[in-house]
Amino acid sequence: MSYTIGGETGPWELVIGLEVHAQIISKSKLFSGAATEFGAEPNSQVSFIDAGFPGMLPVINRECVAQAVRTGLGLDARINLISRFDRKNYFYADLPQGYQISQYDQPIVGAGTVEIELESGETRSIGITRLHLEQDAGKSMHDQHASKSFVDLNRSGVALMEIVSEPDMRNPEEAGAYLRKLRTILRYLGTCDGNMDEGSMRADVNVSVRKPGEAFRTRCEVKNVNSIRFVMQAVETEARRQIEVWESGGVVEQETRLFDPARGVTRSMRSKEDAHDYRYFPEPDLLPLVLDETWVAALKNDLPELPDAKRARLVRDFGISAYESAIFVMERATADFFETVAKGRDAKLVANWMLGDFFAALNRTGRNIEDSPVSAKNLGALLDLISDATINGKIAKEVFEIMVETGDTPGAIIEARGLRQVTDTGAIDTAIDRVLAANADKVAEYKSGKEKLFGFFVGQVMKAMAGKGNPALVNEALKTKLG
Repeated sequence: MSYTIGGETGPWELVIGLEVHAQIISKSKLFSGAATEFGAEPNSQVSFIDAGFPGMLPVINRECVAQAVRTGLGLDARINLISRFDRKNYFYADLPQGYQISQYDQPIVGAGTVEIELESGETRSIGITRLHLEQDAGKSMHDQHASKSFVDLNRSGVALMEIVSEPDMRNPEEAGAYLRKLRTILRYLGTCDGNMDEGSMRADVNVSVRKPGEAFRTRCEVKNVNSIRFVMQAVETEARRQIEVWESGGVVEQETRLFDPARGVTRSMRSKEDAHDYRYFPEPDLLPLVLDETWVAALKNDLPELPDAKRARLVRDFGISAYESAIFVMERATADFFETVAKGRDAKLVANWMLGDFFAALNRTGRNIEDSPVSAKNLGALLDLISDATINGKIAKEVFEIMVETGDTPGAIIEARGLRQVTDTGAIDTAIDRVLAANADKVAEYKSGKEKLFGFFVGQVMKAMAGKGNPALVNEALKTKLG
């Protein structure tokens, strides 16, 4: 997609690549048995290995390896049957070992692809360079004391997948679409929960600018951005900063920067290290990681249906639009909910209700689909009562709101409140006769050619019947009497 930012010297093109750190869903850490539960008391989930005690040896967590392989398979990437762990050496207060166990030149997953779709409907393929396993560092907290920094090592040793993209994105929208799609895939696979607000998924944003047709210029890395919206803002902000530097005659220095969303600026954090600055060398306490082809094949066979395949199937099997399907498959639980309700029912009716009243109720109550006040079973029962003419659409909306408040079944609500639709033609005729008698002047206008008044009569009859009249029967009877 063509996208440029105008400067004093003409248009500039953006070049964007993302390094996404995704915390693996696992009950224990990458090299120790310590727990990984979010929100625990500081330093309550720390083993001797995580704390960097001398002589403590790492032991690889098989499930973390399996999760990395599943992710690679879900990204249509090459699985490397032989990979190796390395030590990445640097000093920081929340890194007690003085090094991070990571993977450098022999990662567990190689090249792959993520397909994204933009608002215009255009699709693009974003290349994945690699996915490697590494342990997380601890967390430094600078806001607990006026003059001291505290360290929480609960996160130390937690298993991360670093997913590195090719520099294939050219604008903030593409960066946002890529992150959303990647997060959806990880959630479908069950390998990362994607909760950026909890730090279990965060992005390092690599940005450079160039004149159209030029080779790449120097890039800067914006570190640890923790929301999709902030990633998109950071791309735009850093690109404009670099353009100003180049156009003023300066040179963009390769460095690591931080994004300040409150001020809308990026600021320098440190000069960007090269690989040799970390003094990578093979991790002496771990053998090379060798995977069995049969084991990898078994993991592949057990993969769930992924978003793109599910989206196409919902369109094919249920006849809903590509737009509706795209919304439902954004979350696996939402797609499952739709399929449960739509099975054996009018899928278009189900889609309309979910995209309308149902999602509105979730937003209003601050609930998600997993703890929805209206279950798939009860929503389906409500739609069945519409289809068999027990209630009409207007009553159904009233019943639905009561379901949201109480969690009761639609049948129980209808019986308890006397909301069953009136299909008795005698009762309908009586209500129509009363309305027409009370509005003789409007009847005369209608018969003289003012046919738009028909809607008025329908409304008055439905009002007289407290909204319980069968709309089709009311319309039919009115046409007969007014004719």
